[in-house]
Amino acid sequence: MTVPADKSLPARSVSSRGRSRRKEEPGGEDVRTHSTVANPESPFLNRELSWLAFNERVLAEARDERNPPLERLKYAAICGSNLDEFFMVRVAGIHRQIAAGVNTPSPDGLLPRETLALVRERTQVMLREIERVTRKTLRDLNAAGVRFARVSDLGKRARAQLREHYLAEIQPVLTPLVVDPSHPFPYLSNLSLNLAVLLDGGEGEAPEFARVKVPVGVLPRAVCIADTILLLEDVIAAHIGELFKGRTVLAAHAFRVTRNTDYEFEEEEAEDLLATIEDGLRRRRFGSAVRLEVMRDTPPALTAFLQERLRLAPEDIFLLDGPLGSADLMGLPVKRPDLGFPEFAPAVPDLDGDEDSGIFDTLRAGDVLLHHPYDGFTNILDFLEEASRDPQVLAIKQTLYRTGDDPRLLAALRTAAENGKQVVALIELKARFDEQRNISWARKLERAGAHVVYGVAGLKTHAKVTMIVRREEGGLRRYVHIGTGNYNAKTARLYTDLSLLSAHPDLGADVAELFNHLTGYAEAEYTHLLVAPDTARTGFEALLDREAAHARDGLDAWVRVKVNQLTDPGMVEALCRAAQAGVRVELIIRGVCCLRPGVPGLSQNVRVRSLLGRYLEHARVYAFGNGGSPEVYFGSADWMSRNLDRRVEVIAPVLDDGHREAFLSILDTEWADTRGSWELNADGEYMKIPGDFSAQGTFAAARHPL
Repeated sequence: MTVPADKSLPARSVSSRGRSRRKEEPGGEDVRTHSTVANPESPFLNRELSWLAFNERVLAEARDERNPPLERLKYAAICGSNLDEFFMVRVAGIHRQIAAGVNTPSPDGLLPRETLALVRERTQVMLREIERVTRKTLRDLNAAGVRFARVSDLGKRARAQLREHYLAEIQPVLTPLVVDPSHPFPYLSNLSLNLAVLLDGGEGEAPEFARVKVPVGVLPRAVCIADTILLLEDVIAAHIGELFKGRTVLAAHAFRVTRNTDYEFEEEEAEDLLATIEDGLRRRRFGSAVRLEVMRDTPPALTAFLQERLRLAPEDIFLLDGPLGSADLMGLPVKRPDLGFPEFAPAVPDLDGDEDSGIFDTLRAGDVLLHHPYDGFTNILDFLEEASRDPQVLAIKQTLYRTGDDPRLLAALRTAAENGKQVVALIELKARFDEQRNISWARKLERAGAHVVYGVAGLKTHAKVTMIVRREEGGLRRYVHIGTGNYNAKTARLYTDLSLLSAHPDLGADVAELFNHLTGYAEAEYTHLLVAPDTARTGFEALLDREAAHARDGLDAWVRVKVNQLTDPGMVEALCRAAQAGVRVELIIRGVCCLRPGVPGLSQNVRVRSLLGRYLEHARVYAFGNGGSPEVYFGSADWMSRNLDRRVEVIAPVLDDGHREAFLSILDTEWADTRGSWELNADGEYMKIPGDFSAQGTFAAARHPL
């Protein structure tokens, strides 16, 4: 695969206060993020600030006018959604640390209260920028003929049509709740959008407070009237008097609450894990508030009232111009393909052979490598469906983490069970925010006769593995699928991932050991696989130490790793040891990176880039020079403590020479990307690499050449 040569980066420019002098490229994107260095004396970058820098990079895509306007709106919505989850989990965790009196600094040297102060400061800026970009993009869509408006902008006929729609379709769903001595302050659910309504209390009386929940989810956030899109909360506010007939409405102001959803339960004490998870989901709804977003024109007394009732500090109040809850703008009902990315149809390789011989014959002839979404997920579903129908298949065993709603996968497993095959589904009930869906899948599969295992006590099963056992001439043969992404057809169209289908007997034996260990707690010995939490950490450290030894012996030594996150202190230290020995280390870390590259005497041989684009970069690949005979691994594990110590992860070697070259070529192409790549500097700032070469565009064009 031919790619352009790597280009040198522009000179850095940092102000005396450690903040970047933020510049603009012609495309409209900031070329720098804020610094992720919290402590200049620490070799580690702050995890929370690094996450915020990642969201800044996503926001740069929302600003970049090379992206179509509907896609820019989606990027802004993704930023808002990311920030919601960040507060629900990470910021909530910091609050818990402070409440518990934790005074131990994180690896970067910051105490929890210091981290929280920086997060609050930078989040204020980020939220204002998200709404600024959102409002500008909505104006751009207006200019392109997609009309967004406020109710006050409508003409008389449209207003009458809107009122008729409101009375028929919206008001019956609403519930006004007045707060008085007989009606206590209502519970405000997580991420709920609400209207704070002030009612005239009568002569000499203070105004009364009422809350109206905006039923987003029950009703669409967007209301379409006369070829115009309005936001649901604006429509309700414009007709709020209809809910309080006989009362004088003084004002109605939108606000939004974010709560702690990082509920933990004592798994070791759970007699019924399924019931415990369901109880945890109910409790999650009642987590403490961690953020309040209110419209900037809300009266200070009303904001103070909400702050008091939610027991929040003043620093946890975010005054915004709206629209609140930008994540809801992801799915606006706009049917204008010309305003989005061109539709891409994944390639579907023919794995049935020239004579319709079936996928099992194809795999006996050699492994098959798929690169999603450029190669479709259809082949994986075909693999399972063929196995479910094949009378020679005796067993199907699969791990399931985030399944989505694709009916083909569930139907294949149910069909296999109903056909009398041994079906084992290891379903991870603790997959955050997918617990309810996974519980539903577990019950459906159990009813079909499948053997369902609810994960492993104390661990999350994050591995992406399937094994099919088939009776063939000469005995039983195992076929396996090992991937970097979930068995989720929807995300397989949106995320970049890698899949290997193989009949290699050693891989099959290792995967069989894995399932026996997961379901029967049998001791496992692996020939090729690295499996967390047992052998992955020590295996990675041994590979890095081997590269360091090669460097000391004067051999060409290098490491190239692509993961979503690098936060584990042990892996940071192992990479630094290798770099200090002379190993060239190139890291493609999409999200959080806690390693400071380019620090003399520490990480001077380390370079870090982050790659963003139309598709979310999700594949994990680990390549090592090995003295001129490169070794490549791929799998499900980020280099985070949770992945290496508290999850079941599978990392597989690439045994086929041609596939090994393909993996290295993918990494070469992604490293050469200039369209969506950012370089992390020793000062902790990410700098946008200028240019238009797109790795993702190259991979897509290779499937559908012009």
